[in-house]
Amino acid sequence: MKKRSQKKLIIGFIVFLLSIVVISGIVIINDESFKRFFITSTMTSKSHKYWARLLYSDEVIEEVMKGNYVEEVEEKVHLEDIVIGKEYNKVENKSKYEKEILTKDKENDLYKIIRIETKKFKGYLTVVYDPSDIELVVSSNLGKKGESVNNLVKNNNGIVGINGGGFEDYSGFENGSLPYGAIIKDAKVIWKGLSGSGELIGFTKENKLYFSKSTPEVAIKEGMVKAIEFGPLLIVNGKASKVHGDGGWGIAPRTAIAQRQDGIVLFLVIEGRLPGYSLGADMNDLIDILLKYGAYNAANLDGGASSTMSIRGKLVNKPSAGGKYGGRMVSNAWIITNKNNKKVTE
Repeated sequence: MKKRSQKKLIIGFIVFLLSIVVISGIVIINDESFKRFFITSTMTSKSHKYWARLLYSDEVIEEVMKGNYVEEVEEKVHLEDIVIGKEYNKVENKSKYEKEILTKDKENDLYKIIRIETKKFKGYLTVVYDPSDIELVVSSNLGKKGESVNNLVKNNNGIVGINGGGFEDYSGFENGSLPYGAIIKDAKVIWKGLSGSGELIGFTKENKLYFSKSTPEVAIKEGMVKAIEFGPLLIVNGKASKVHGDGGWGIAPRTAIAQRQDGIVLFLVIEGRLPGYSLGADMNDLIDILLKYGAYNAANLDGGASSTMSIRGKLVNKPSAGGKYGGRMVSNAWIITNKNNKKVTE
């Protein structure tokens, strides 16, 4: 069953890439635009790196990857700039994006879902009004087997959830068992992977989104109580990272997490690898969306087929693979709980 599923996944990805070639009118692999798209999209996927090596030499791949990268803002997060609840209910004289954020759905003080649609991609933005309602959850069999975001939401009394960090892939068909880098939960290091993949992304005990390039032990001393390791960072203290080329991550399904200065947290999931419906986003696209909605700090999370949003144990988005099984298995997820008993529609 695994081999059949893997074959379908590979064939689907090939069809996706060939569709882009046809749509764009690109018929030769030496075209610079196609070269950049193909190499960055395949080299940052978990299962399809070998496709880049079928068409291009290691030297060409290295050259393209060197020219496409994200130059992060080299600043520590200014936690004092985040004032949770500041000007929370004032919507007059605001932009349409601010009004979308601050105008709650009827009978729902917990969260709001905003549909994102452009000519290039579609997705969903979850607005989390109180950051204290956010929890980091991990697979019950961490290190052995992952769980879908659907199950992580259901099994942890969550309401909405998105995937978090990445995981190792030794078999070519992931089961989400071995997380990249470190995981901090309840101010303790519960996982320390063999290979890190960026910076620690998580929350302090004051429920403020925080980033750290230190060891997890140091990050805990700095006040971090829950975090996963991934990246790149997209926005720090209101300043956008500089994206060279497409950032080296290609165009793909994406997941990101952000926080505004008023403490509101944003979960962003972009659908992709679905020709005719949604191609996917690059790092610049994520930054543009999040800035429009007032993000002050933001980071990229694991993307590709892992990009998943679930509400009450049901998929909202269309994953590029594994949708009929409830989504790909992952090692951890960010979820919204209602431990503070807020008013929320069923």
